[in-house]
Amino acid sequence: MSQNKSGGIQGMLAAIVIPAALVISVVIFKFVLGNSSNFQDNNPELNPLPGNFLGIIYKGGFIVPILMSLLMITITFVIERFITIGQSKGSGRVDSFINTIRQALSKGDIDAATKACDSQKGSIAAVVQAGLKAYKQMEGDKGLDKEHKVATIQKEIEEATTLELPMLSKNLVIISTIASIATLMGLLGTVFGMIRAFAALAQAGSPDATALATGISEALINTAFGIGTSAIAIIFYNYFTNKIDSITYGIDEAGYSIVQTFNSRN
Repeated sequence: MSQNKSGGIQGMLAAIVIPAALVISVVIFKFVLGNSSNFQDNNPELNPLPGNFLGIIYKGGFIVPILMSLLMITITFVIERFITIGQSKGSGRVDSFINTIRQALSKGDIDAATKACDSQKGSIAAVVQAGLKAYKQMEGDKGLDKEHKVATIQKEIEEATTLELPMLSKNLVIISTIASIATLMGLLGTVFGMIRAFAALAQAGSPDATALATGISEALINTAFGIGTSAIAIIFYNYFTNKIDSITYGIDEAGYSIVQTFNSRN
């Protein structure tokens, strides 16, 4: 029930964050970056004031707010993944928790292992607790043979793992998608900027220096935004994937310990 509730909240977060980020980015683009005080003669159509970074970004064109929204979405879901994955690991170190479980199981002290799960919390502890519950049930069940008991414990661990793991990777697809989209959007902005730059060069007579500078600025600003956002998304996607792999390995290791202990003691 708690897993369904958590999944619903995360789904709602995605539905809210994406349009909200786009709206906020457009507002910032129009009223902060495009503020007339950032430009010569208080005219956004003219060049930005020397050294005015906000005006320079504004000259990146209409692709800029899209890239800004992608950056906001990335940062939001990076924070959300940090919180979720941090909670799934539990309150202590995973390796220390696994060692505690092993020591308790080696002594046949299921209650101590259960208490360790209550203290640890998180996804790994939830899976281990499901395995320990099945362990105790199978110990008291005299109607099944050993092979069926082991299979039942493994099934309980697998079912608990199936419930826990999807929550760890949820919303990672958004970060991975932005890693690709941000670069493409940056390149699209670069293409528009270069079109404007070459159009200025193609003017009859002397080239329009203002239009040429605006076109080059649009190209460079979008390239920088796109590559920067993509780099952030790729770095954190790989980081979270590595953390999830570590948690998955911990779950597998704990489950294996429970099954092996039952197999050897019964």
